[in-house]
Amino acid sequence: QFPLVSRSGRIRKLISEAKNSKVTRVNLHGTPGGAEAFEIAAKFCYGINTELNPSNAAMLRCAAHYLEMTEEFAEKNLELRTEIYLKEAVIPNIVNSITVLHHCESLLPVAEEINLISRILTAVATTVCKEQLTSGLSKLDHSLPHKPAMAGVEPPKDWWGKSLAVLSLDFFQRALSAMKSKGLKQETVSKILINYAQSSLQGLTARDVQSSKGGFSDADMLRQQKIMVETIVGLLPSQSRRSPVPMAFLSGLLKTATMVSASTICRADLERRIGLQLDQAILEDILIPAANAHGGCQSSLYDTESVARIFSIFLNLEEEDRDGCYELDSPRSPKQSAIVKVSKLLDSYLAEVALDSNLTPSKFIALAELLPHHARVVNDGLYRAADIFLKVHPNLKDSERYRLCKTIDCQKLSQEACSHAAQNERLPIQMAVQVLYLEQIRLRNVINGGHDQFFFGSAIGQCAQRSGSGVGSGAISPRDNYASVRRENRELKLEVARMRIRLTDLEKDHVSMKQELVRANPANKLLRSFTKNLSKLSALFRMRRVEVKPLSAKAASDARLLFQKRRRQALW
Repeated sequence: QFPLVSRSGRIRKLISEAKNSKVTRVNLHGTPGGAEAFEIAAKFCYGINTELNPSNAAMLRCAAHYLEMTEEFAEKNLELRTEIYLKEAVIPNIVNSITVLHHCESLLPVAEEINLISRILTAVATTVCKEQLTSGLSKLDHSLPHKPAMAGVEPPKDWWGKSLAVLSLDFFQRALSAMKSKGLKQETVSKILINYAQSSLQGLTARDVQSSKGGFSDADMLRQQKIMVETIVGLLPSQSRRSPVPMAFLSGLLKTATMVSASTICRADLERRIGLQLDQAILEDILIPAANAHGGCQSSLYDTESVARIFSIFLNLEEEDRDGCYELDSPRSPKQSAIVKVSKLLDSYLAEVALDSNLTPSKFIALAELLPHHARVVNDGLYRAADIFLKVHPNLKDSERYRLCKTIDCQKLSQEACSHAAQNERLPIQMAVQVLYLEQIRLRNVINGGHDQFFFGSAIGQCAQRSGSGVGSGAISPRDNYASVRRENRELKLEVARMRIRLTDLEKDHVSMKQELVRANPANKLLRSFTKNLSKLSALFRMRRVEVKPLSAKAASDARLLFQKRRRQALW
């Protein structure tokens, strides 16, 4: 007993308080680290050399505190040995500090009582910020003209931030908060959060709804994942349009938050972050699964309401930024280019969700009506999505079908889309007639020379602008310019000829369509007979008008004399 009693104050006290002077057993069940820690401490008491490392340093420091192995009972006791090791080998090194912090999780509450956890957290935050400052100065040196820039270099495989993934959620939150309070950059915070979330959250990297379904059947796992998502979202850097947090990561968080039924505040935060940088998103980023998509009930596969809120956030920001240095309708405006990107993204999303047979027409129409009129330069994408929805939902009411197609601006459809719409039986008859009418007007304008006039007017304007600018005015000779105009003129003539044939076919189709409409409705028999009689009268009128020829002056006088002569004879 002597070696143990000589170095451990707790063992000395237990033996001295025992009634039996020959006690052979004492109770040390509260030793931090359990039997393993006591075995190493006992060997230290017997003079056996004990090697300290980051894996056992925290355990032995807490065991030394519990066993009271201080300098009061023996020189160079275990407590002093572990303190020296922590100061020299652990605190200056980030990875060793994180390893010791990880082992402190199982040593509570003793690790808190001796302030070991707070010391390690402060040391990690300080060392990280020092390293950040050093690397920043190094990047400034590398960004000089004679050296390549190092800003876009990926972190190495042995990057210290990856070691944070071993921490529990509570310790990770405390460590990252300490680093942020010391001034850790938002880019580094984002990388740390992404690395930790990818190793802790299930289904975070899933890019579609099918792969994200399931995996949350256990209630305890579901609750843990919910707490983890909400904590990670609370640690994200501040919201901004130039946020360092990648869109794919935000999307993965929102999908997971939806699947685990995270709080409304958490999901609203993620929706706003995605809306701020929606022009950087792709289709997979906004395919948010519905919370009950994996259940057996008849519900929508996608959370369209969340996506609608995301697009509304982006559009509200665009409304607030109308007073920029560019005009909103200018093609070169960065705002307009962002809106065009978002409009294409929404059309692609509509085409994808249109395949969901459980999606209601009201939700689909609400999504289609989100964008302002100027956002869509061409409505082909919206027409394609509407056509898919009509095909998947054949039992729509006429009013719903009409309201859906009303969102499409027929004047912004391409020639191919117009040709398809004119023959599409799923569209309401009003839209088909409108498409035919607009296409006839367009073709007539081309035949009447409107297209030629527009083309040459724009070409002249471009030439004038080019020559007026003084740049490249002599690049094209008059002969080359004349040959180019002649070649384009021949191509236009061929196009006009093809359009005339197309116009004739469309007029025939239009006439036949009207006849079918009249024939299909029994109430139009009276109108049909009236039209038939009217056509006969008009034909008779045209025939009589052809027979009556205009008379010359001499013939008119002769006819007048003959009429007067016959009148006198009749009187006699």
